[in-house]
Amino acid sequence: MNPYFAGLLVPITVSLLLRKRRKAEKMRGVPVDVGGEPGYAIHNYRFEHPVETHWEGVSTLAELFEQSCKQYVHMPLLGTRKLIYREKELAPDGRSFEKLHLGEYEWKCYAEVFKNVCSFASGLIRLRHQKNERVAIFAETRAEWQIALQACFRQNITVVTIYASLGEEALCHSLNETEATTVVCGQKELNKLIGISTQLDTVKRVIYINEEGISAEVSLAQNSTSWIIEPFEDVVRLGNEAPVDANMPLPSDVAVIMYTSGSTGLPKGVMMTHRNVLATLSAVMTIVPEIGRKDIYLAYLPLAHILELAAEALIAAVGASIGYGSALTLTDTSSKIKKGTPGDASALKPTLMTAVPAILDRIRDGVRKKVDAKGGIAKQLFDVAYNRRLAAVNGSWLGAWGLEKLLWDMLVFRKVRAILGGNIRFVLSGGAPLSGDTQRFINICLGAPIGQGYGLTETCGGGTFSEYDDTSVGRVGAPLPCSYIKLIDWSDGGYLTSDSPMPRGEIVIGGPNITKGYFKNEAKTNEVYKDDDRGMRWFYSGDIGRFHPDGCLEIIDRKKDIVKLQHGEYVSPGKVEAALIVSPYVENIMIHADPFHSYCVVLVVAAHSELETWALQQGVIYTDFADLCQKPEAVEQVLGSLSKAAKQARLEKFEIPAKIKLIPEPWTPESGLVTAALKLKREVIRKTYEDDLAQLYA
Repeated sequence: MNPYFAGLLVPITVSLLLRKRRKAEKMRGVPVDVGGEPGYAIHNYRFEHPVETHWEGVSTLAELFEQSCKQYVHMPLLGTRKLIYREKELAPDGRSFEKLHLGEYEWKCYAEVFKNVCSFASGLIRLRHQKNERVAIFAETRAEWQIALQACFRQNITVVTIYASLGEEALCHSLNETEATTVVCGQKELNKLIGISTQLDTVKRVIYINEEGISAEVSLAQNSTSWIIEPFEDVVRLGNEAPVDANMPLPSDVAVIMYTSGSTGLPKGVMMTHRNVLATLSAVMTIVPEIGRKDIYLAYLPLAHILELAAEALIAAVGASIGYGSALTLTDTSSKIKKGTPGDASALKPTLMTAVPAILDRIRDGVRKKVDAKGGIAKQLFDVAYNRRLAAVNGSWLGAWGLEKLLWDMLVFRKVRAILGGNIRFVLSGGAPLSGDTQRFINICLGAPIGQGYGLTETCGGGTFSEYDDTSVGRVGAPLPCSYIKLIDWSDGGYLTSDSPMPRGEIVIGGPNITKGYFKNEAKTNEVYKDDDRGMRWFYSGDIGRFHPDGCLEIIDRKKDIVKLQHGEYVSPGKVEAALIVSPYVENIMIHADPFHSYCVVLVVAAHSELETWALQQGVIYTDFADLCQKPEAVEQVLGSLSKAAKQARLEKFEIPAKIKLIPEPWTPESGLVTAALKLKREVIRKTYEDDLAQLYA
């Protein structure tokens, strides 16, 4: 070896080893003495006490938004793509699908948005909406949603957020329980409201967002209900013509009653104050690096979810831009995009985005499918590039660094990054723990770190957050600066804070981000919320976690999920599902464990293309996909794949499903089998497939 290069290699090697050692030794969370139930508690290493506001003189969301609009007057804030036309396409099986041809993004600057917000706020008052009444926003994520939200804040009107995919029973429950008098909605949502109009006790006004073809729903609502029906832009115009002074809220006022997506039973309304949400925003400001005016955020998750609501509030607070899209038009190949039309990401070229694990899993699977379909040299090149970068991400100095990394980025990963516009520099994942496989894949292929967060609606999304330089997988980071994280013993499940080498127990979160409780549900509030003798409010999550030596949290179980089998073994469906979903034949999966049997079974939503490709290779004859899912050889193939995944994840024998049922239809929010955040509605699925589950145990 050339002695010059050898001389360079030694210090580089030592530097890398020292860097790896320093990373391993960095304390991200440190123990703290707290009140309340005994346990093992930690706080963020940089902040001894929970932070409440990052912005001097700002104590409410209304003040924060007004400050931003005055500071970033002419910067673009809200962007929406123009609809050029929509058309129907027929699939080979005769089914019809709507496709959209969308134009470029059209922008409203901060000053223009603020004017619309003030006008809409005044318009609400002119429509005789009383200040002690509530406004429900029941619409897809879009600019009007954000404008209506901020307008309500300026008049200290509590907003009830409702998922656009919510079923009739849950929708009726949410509106009646909160006694909402005004509803802001889109076309599909207006149609749902009309269907339950006779069951709604308090609704007086419906403000609809104008869309192509909505006139039919408007006429029907005017003829069949006593509601005042007004288009969104008319309310803005009314307020602009007759302005009303702002009625700014206090930090303790309830900003939002956010209805959960209802994975079990009817949804519960979580009461969030301005102080609560502001604490989470302030904490995230200290974690996400250099977020500011140059950033562009792609908004497509439901704004009725705290992850999206908090993300958009943060983006507006720093002078960045929000471009609206949808999960169905996200990429060039998304299901609602007309062929030849760029998807939202391609048109927007965002730098920041949030995602739930199910979305990132789909991106990973989509890339892998394309690579596998190409085969040959292209696949070999991708595999080499990925494995070289994986070695580097895992900390090996023998992996692809420096010039080699740039080479692979140019030759291979640039094409993958183009799927999401090519400029993504940070991805925030929340809603549930992300699998290590997906986290590594997205990090390598997008070239952007993933900040994993852990929080709940009840904690305003605040809890833990992985730092920018933390490349570990399977963890959800250290406590956010707004929160204390405490583990308490759960002896029934065998999880104790005295466990070695890592303390384990139920996760309890305390801090200014902990919400007031559930609306009109004092019994449930008292069950999971507790105030200690030091004035700290705590939320008992029901999740089981463990602390790593550096103070980072890992989610390992869920109290409610655990089922005791006939012979006394405990099975955690969530844990098993996370291990098995890596099978290429699985699009979605639900484990079912019956306590009267010694084994578990599983429902598998089969991955269409993978199973059909296998059937073609094996010469399996079938009439349609539903028929293929019933073929014994197909069931055997998928079961074998699940067993292989289970062994790789080192599951216990009793955790490996003994029997499976292949489901040909996808589980969607519209079907009612998963929430808007794509979480399983276990009880609904069990009831829907009751006969199939009984047959598996027969």
